Amino acid sequence: MTRDKKSLEAIRRNPRNVALRDFEALIKRCGYIEEGAKHPKAIIGTRTMPYKRESPVKSCYVKELLEIIEEEEA
Repeated sequence: MTRDKKSLEAIRRNPRNVALRDFEALIKRCGYIEEGAKHPKAIIGTRTMPYKRESPVKSCYVKELLEIIEEEEA
């Protein structure tokens, strides 16, 4: 199992305790980050998700990101 898959599985197992650097690394693997006025936006495929830059990242942002990734992979 590659390092990327291991980190994705670790985030899926525990979405409540995700460091900002791991969250943004996951975004960069699947899409890109667009810097905004107040909050950055994760752009994955055709989906856009704004999030607040804080560590640890709130679980609602992590769960939404995982849903977007699963939709894009399907």
